[in-house]
Amino acid sequence: MELTHRPRRLRQDRIRPLVSETSLEPSDLIAPVFVDATTNERVPIESMPGHERVPIDEAVARVEEVRETGVEAVMLFGIPRSKDPEGTRAWAEDGVVQEATRRITSETDAYVITDVCLCEYTDHGHCGPLEEDLRAENGGVDEPIHGHEATTTVDNDAALESLEKIATSHAEAGADMIAPSGMMDGMVGAIRGALDEAGFERVPIMSYAAKYESAFYGPFRDAADGAPSFGDRRHYQMDPANAREAIREVELDVEQGADVLMVKPALPYLDIVADLRREFDHPVAAYNVSGEYAMLHAAAEKGWLDLEEVALESLLSIKRAGADLILTYFAEDVATRLRE
Repeated sequence: MELTHRPRRLRQDRIRPLVSETSLEPSDLIAPVFVDATTNERVPIESMPGHERVPIDEAVARVEEVRETGVEAVMLFGIPRSKDPEGTRAWAEDGVVQEATRRITSETDAYVITDVCLCEYTDHGHCGPLEEDLRAENGGVDEPIHGHEATTTVDNDAALESLEKIATSHAEAGADMIAPSGMMDGMVGAIRGALDEAGFERVPIMSYAAKYESAFYGPFRDAADGAPSFGDRRHYQMDPANAREAIREVELDVEQGADVLMVKPALPYLDIVADLRREFDHPVAAYNVSGEYAMLHAAAEKGWLDLEEVALESLLSIKRAGADLILTYFAEDVATRLRE
């Protein structure tokens, strides 16, 4: 048989990059930075090799380390010095993210995105103030629901009021972009209205528009000290079984004024990233989360995978699926390799 079509012709070394369909650049990446108001020194995050919590005094230096790799955008997460049921330190003028943002924006040219949520600030670890949930009729005794002993849930509308205050305080501190992550109904509209009323019409919102209740978040909860003290977040984060629901969630955020649409996690939900790319003309972001990062490190430590190669391949797959921006703990390592 005479072969007419030989795809291998275009896989040779010098032609291969010319016909590559997907490109990845340091400018596509966002690096998470954890700022800890409870420490005076850098604290390694055991479950996320290579990452640390840094004190406020080290925030500028940490961001400059990121920028040296070619990554210009950072996402700030804060660990406050104290917590309470409402998470009031989240919008304090002298809060950890507010103070870090002021320093970073005044001393560097980094693009600063701030995570807007309450789970790191509430003493119960949920993403807003709590309300009483349904109880069994037999004398008000709490009953498990489908095997979960959750008798409280987040008060959605009370949480919106808190998110408005947090977002405004971050903008006042100099944040370039606000990123609400709590999956509260109406959060984008509430934050957009608060920002506009305070004179921050030009501050964009990157919404965690399709955030799933995922087991891949485990290491992050160590890093940000934000694990729930009871129950889980299934009442407000999305069911991993649902894809069509993601379109509905994202449509609502678009209607309310979201500028960038994020899917979290990334790798187990590449179908959702691709769906959003087809359905919406907004920029799409994907969060390559802590569990995705940690499992590759663990396999590499066993000698089962080449960490540098699988990290790059993972981010390429996210970009190929349709993400314009990738929030990833591999940002610095991959950016350094891309530049080299």
